[in-house]
Formats: sequence, C-alpha cells, structure tokens
Amino acid sequence: MYTLNCRGALLVLDQPVVMGIINLTPDSFFSGSRKEQVSAVLAKAEQMIREGATLLDIGAQSTRPGSNYLTAAEEWARLEPVLPVLLEKFPSCFFSIDTFHARVAEQAAAMGIHMVNDISAGLLDPAMLAVVAAAGLPFIAMHMKGTPQTMQSLAQYTDLITKLTDYFLERVNSCKAAGIKDIILDPGFGFAKTISHNFQLLRALDQLQLLGHPLLVGLSRKSMITKTLGVPAEAALNGTTVLNTLAVLKGASILRVHDVKEAMEVIKLVKTDH
Repeated sequence: MYTLNCRGALLVLDQPVVMGIINLTPDSFFSGSRKEQVSAVLAKAEQMIREGATLLDIGAQSTRPGSNYLTAAEEWARLEPVLPVLLEKFPSCFFSIDTFHARVAEQAAAMGIHMVNDISAGLLDPAMLAVVAAAGLPFIAMHMKGTPQTMQSLAQYTDLITKLTDYFLERVNSCKAAGIKDIILDPGFGFAKTISHNFQLLRALDQLQLLGHPLLVGLSRKSMITKTLGVPAEAALNGTTVLNTLAVLKGASILRVHDVKEAMEVIKLVKTDH
C-alpha cells in the first residue's frame, strides 16, 4: 500500500485507482478525448468522476509520436481558463497537470493542482524537479528517450527492463535530492518503444515493483493495441480492457485511461475477494 500527500489530502493506494485523461488539445491521437470548450471539459470531468475516477489528468500538449511542440506560454493559454473551474467545481477530486514545462507546473501548482505528471521525469526542463519540490506535490516520472518528436527513432535496447530500472533509480535519486517526497513511476508504454518492447514491458511489469514506488500504467487505446489488432483508436476499448487487466495483475496502482467505467470494472473484477 502506498500513501501520497496531495496538498495535505492523503491519496491512499490500498488498491488500484483510475486516472481519467482530459486533453485540451486539438491534435490528440484519440479524437474522443479532445475537449476544448470549458463546458465540454466540465461535462467530461463530471462523467469520469461519476464513473469512479479518483484522479483526472489535465493536459494541453499532445505528446503522441511526431506531435507539434508547444511552448510553456502556448500550453498555459489552453490551461488557464479551465483549471480554476475544474478545481472549484470538483473539490473532492485529485487533479494532476500533464506537462514537461516547469513554468506550467508552477502556475498550475499556484492554482491548486495536486500532482505533476511529466513524460520526461524532469529531463526536458531542468527546473522541473525544484518546482515540484517547492510546491510539495507528488511527481509522476515517466520513462522516455529524446522528445515526442524524436523518441521513436531511439527505440533501441539491449535489455529493456534493466535500462528502465537503471533510469528510474537515477530519476528517483534526483527527485529525492531535489526534495520530492512522493514519486510515482510510469514505464511509458509507447514512448521510445516498439510494439514488441511494449509487450515485453507489460509481461515484466511486476519487476518494476521492486523499486518501491507506485506504478502508473497508460495503455489506453495505444498503438500496441491498434496495430496488433488492426483497428483504429476508436475501436480499441476492448483491447485496452484486456491489457489493463494484465497491468493490474502485474501490480499497477494507477490506470490512466480515456474510459473510466471499463477500467473500474477491471479493478473490481480483479481485486474483489470471493
């Protein structure tokens, strides 16, 4: 069991929880997750919370392979109108900000966000770890190589799990040295990894539990599903549910998903004592 201190509110991970994805991006890979208007964002958030989401992850920059890069100012311009409304309307929900810009994380923290989710684990912006530590927030550190624009060309490993373990050991040490208390690890499915790497990682996911931090898994409607099954992202819910089931069995503490209801059903079915 893990406990995360989120601005004084404790998030207890005694069983897996669901993090709903809310994208404020016009170019997200899954069109059903794009919510640019405040009213649409509120409706989506309300639905996800009603269906059982413990956390909502708010992002304004697409990080799919080859996506367009936004500056911190451009990213914040998308977030600024939405974050205060979400935080005010849903005070019992935990919100994370999905960004690799330290300035965006700092501004979101000042508004009251509960957690920072960085695809680069603090490597794309050297100020990030200090910002998160100063705010006293939990930090989600993901594994990636390069940037979203270059990562797929860097998907080469001699021993994937050993590389991830070494990466996380170094990142955890850097986070702790900066003063970050609560660290969540995301192995980064689809980030600088081939389809084969993704399945290899899923099979060995339980090995990463040895690092002693909660694991966040983001498999929702990703290419390891769509390319393997030959379906578009819109038809990848069943495949997502299958892989989320395997991830929970392998020790995932947080499922980051577009479809909350189905992910909650996974957790209930896997974790119910009969």
